[in-house]
Amino acid sequence: MLAETRPAVSGTALPSPPPLLTAATASLLRTVQVLAAAALAADLVVVAAAVLWRFAFRDSLEWADEVARMLLTVVAFLGGAAAVAHGQHVGIRIVRDAVPERARRLLEAGGLIVEFGVSAALAACAVSYAATAATQVTPFGLPQNLFIYPVVMGGACMAAFIAARLAACRAPDVAGAALGLALLAGGVWGWSAALPGLAPSPLALLILGFALALGSGIPIAFSLSAGALIFLTADGSIDLAVFSQQASSGIDNFVLLAIPFFVLTGLAMEVNGMSVRLIELLRRAIGERRGGLGIVTILAMVLFSGISGSKLADVTAVGTVTIPAMRRSNQDPADGVALLAASAVMAETIPPCINLIILGYVANLSIGGLFAAGILPAVLMAAALILGVVVFSARAKPAPVERSHHSLRHLLWSGAVSLGVIVIIFGGYRSGFATATEIGAFAVVYALVVGLLCFRELDGRALVALFVRSATLAGMILFVVAASQTVAFSLTIDQVPHALAEAMIALSHGGGAWIFLLVSIALLIVMGAALEGAPALIIFGPLLLPVAQGFGIAPLHYGIVLIIAMGLGLFAPPLGLGLYTSCAVGGVSLESTVRPIGKYLLLLFGCLVLIAFVPEITLALPRGLGFVK
Repeated sequence: MLAETRPAVSGTALPSPPPLLTAATASLLRTVQVLAAAALAADLVVVAAAVLWRFAFRDSLEWADEVARMLLTVVAFLGGAAAVAHGQHVGIRIVRDAVPERARRLLEAGGLIVEFGVSAALAACAVSYAATAATQVTPFGLPQNLFIYPVVMGGACMAAFIAARLAACRAPDVAGAALGLALLAGGVWGWSAALPGLAPSPLALLILGFALALGSGIPIAFSLSAGALIFLTADGSIDLAVFSQQASSGIDNFVLLAIPFFVLTGLAMEVNGMSVRLIELLRRAIGERRGGLGIVTILAMVLFSGISGSKLADVTAVGTVTIPAMRRSNQDPADGVALLAASAVMAETIPPCINLIILGYVANLSIGGLFAAGILPAVLMAAALILGVVVFSARAKPAPVERSHHSLRHLLWSGAVSLGVIVIIFGGYRSGFATATEIGAFAVVYALVVGLLCFRELDGRALVALFVRSATLAGMILFVVAASQTVAFSLTIDQVPHALAEAMIALSHGGGAWIFLLVSIALLIVMGAALEGAPALIIFGPLLLPVAQGFGIAPLHYGIVLIIAMGLGLFAPPLGLGLYTSCAVGGVSLESTVRPIGKYLLLLFGCLVLIAFVPEITLALPRGLGFVK
């Protein structure tokens, strides 16, 4: 299973439910996981069948899109609930882990209370939303509430899992945390009532609530949701049912089905042995040379980012093989984790990275164009990292090449079979046979068939576990997307996009596009560190792209710049959430990676500046493939 990223490396263990609740919680979790995994499997069948039907009969299954989107909602909210039970939602725990034990327990209890409140509000608002949509049907006759009931179920199950965890906390800690939250809310209400002219605006309360929640260690998805709920409550003119409506509509798009499909593909390659064989083949090809394991790490991230699309899956698949190998060869594992994190930044623009899909969705950009635009920047950054590894390892002792029982002939054959996934992804999209989402479905089918028939490392039990694990990880990612949409809606209501556009234009006055690009890079690095990648792109992508076009910057070029800048922040110490994941996978402390990752991030920042000011690096391939005129 993927490392539980919420506690990070140095965090205290999450509380466990009391024994009396353990059986009930475990039973509910099994039910939730089975339903989420079944929905993912059904989605796979529906999408693959729709493509084959279209290819065979030159006709479309018109109902398939709606059914697939409805099943995606089930995966998002029930998978997100399973991630809550496993503690896999990502949060920044620096403050919580640094305070004395008593304060840490209070923050833990207070965070759980907030998470419970958000989950319960999600379910309650969804019930209210369902009541207003009870007589509505979709264009093809499905009840509209089929898209809302999963939100109700997901919110209720999240609340149940969090309540069980709260029951494990000490009663004085829960009471103290509840009193502190009540005093905080009462103070804000009293201030607004006593001094209405000086009362904080709903937007100010959103920002303050989000900052306090995130800083105290509450996972990013719940921090975003809490901020949106505070905004809607303070505004008072908007029905709270909008909260669940926006959360649901945030993922109600066929394009986002690519996320669980590519996650499933990457995890299937890990389970069926494809990833291990590919990395061993790379290790033998590089040979026993200085920096060899580092070069293998970079090249492996290039390959896996082009398959799974998920940074969590990529870092886990590569790091669980290369970091132990570094330990066995007496190399510094902290440097290996730093390089792993930097390679993940490099891989942000390698298709089919999920952030490319999300940005294309929220900013209405061609996903195929973004895929093409990201390749040459990734090549440039990979080359820079490899050169850096060679230089930095000039005095290091070469690591010996470890060999398994597999022959070179077997590794070459299995490597060729494994790379068939990449052929399917790029060949299918370029040929026009299917969309990115539909190609993801066929990549899953290929990976499963290879695991079952060729490598024979994927049996029935492992297959079920694979779908459960994939639904949980995909649900965690999609729930962040849903939560981000609630904040994006709140910002739009408050006309923040217009204000931000004017501020960016004012900052760039006199310097034009150059200054605007530098300001954008700085903004996304900071927001990438404070937020997980998806929220940063969902909130700022649609806001900044129209401004960039006003400066004459090509949308595809600007989108790639945003994604790389966001990736730098995501993996930069001390707040970068992606760096926490890398440290958890490598089993090293965050503090030990700060110095080694600095040199790699500096290299990548230099590449980013070059990419930003030489648009042809991003636009050459899209132009050659017809995405840019």
